[in-house]
Amino acid sequence: MTSSEPSFTVGIEEEYLLVDRKTRALASDPPADLLKACQDSRPGAVSPEFLRCQIEIGTPVCETMKDARHELSRLRRMIAENAAAFGLAPIAASTHPFAEWDQQPHTDKDRYNELAKTMQVVARRLLICGMHVHVGVEDEALRIDLMSQLTYFLPHLLALSTSSPFWRGRDTGLRSYRLSVFNELPRTGLPDTFASPSEFHRTVDILVEAGLIEDATKIWWDLRPSARFPTLEMRISDVCTRLDDALAIAALFRCLTRMLWRLKGKNQRWRQYPGFLIDQNRWLAQRDGITGELVDFGRGCCVPFGDLLDEILELTREDAEHFGCLASIEHARAIIADGTSADRQLAVYNGAIEAGASTQEALEAVVDHLIEETLAGC
Repeated sequence: MTSSEPSFTVGIEEEYLLVDRKTRALASDPPADLLKACQDSRPGAVSPEFLRCQIEIGTPVCETMKDARHELSRLRRMIAENAAAFGLAPIAASTHPFAEWDQQPHTDKDRYNELAKTMQVVARRLLICGMHVHVGVEDEALRIDLMSQLTYFLPHLLALSTSSPFWRGRDTGLRSYRLSVFNELPRTGLPDTFASPSEFHRTVDILVEAGLIEDATKIWWDLRPSARFPTLEMRISDVCTRLDDALAIAALFRCLTRMLWRLKGKNQRWRQYPGFLIDQNRWLAQRDGITGELVDFGRGCCVPFGDLLDEILELTREDAEHFGCLASIEHARAIIADGTSADRQLAVYNGAIEAGASTQEALEAVVDHLIEETLAGC
């Protein structure tokens, strides 16, 4: 075992879409008083996002998953209560079922104005929301080392989180269309592998010195060493509609991080595979979520996702027991049984169509479903 165990604290950031309760459409121009009311309710925990129809929250640093649940639940309820006063509601979904991206104005802030200018239509299409999970790893060299090993598990975490099957009123055939939109940005996707922190910093500095980015916050990989905190930041996941699903994924990421730290203490490590192969699993997870298969590179064959999850839960059981969050990671089995948000959205839509609803009515039924599920368990 290494001499000092990281804190493995956890923090969760979520982005929500604001919708009109009557029309179910996006609130393209929400009143400024809404953001102010939310920020006054929880100072430091709420911020605007790139598009005006979005709002972002972040928990404080949490020592336990119980604390994380308490904080995330309070924040979701607070946003919903403040939004209700303006006839609005938040939905925790990575895309809106029928919104048009080109009708959404972006927030008037220097940071976002610059993003719109430099990224052009690619930025304007960012009508997507995600969930980011920070796990505390204070030693920078350890952060870089664990990042290269954790990359293997990113497709598994994505599969459990999918919540974006619709885009502009169409079933995309993907469980996470959000990832396709986000992939249009530069400096996204799977992280590279670095031998040391200095190699990572030299790589970032090339872009900084060339005047292309200000700092490492403009690197938007699926997993990155945070430029603001001593954490590993997992960014691949869709935002989960159900609170318990979000906490399961956060807990699983935390436990995977500690599991790999334990291996290091035994002079062992997770085998690293080419990004080309991991990217194939990323695509399969994006397309099929938990309903399909991922490649088990050790066996050289595709394996049902549920079987792979069983193996991951066994690998991380010791760590979940250490953190007292066994129930949280075991909830991932309930995701397999009930489906992800994407699966449930598709079921609501198809059920409405079969009952005689029009396409628009079915899409509005999906929004109603998302409004309700966003607060389920809070």
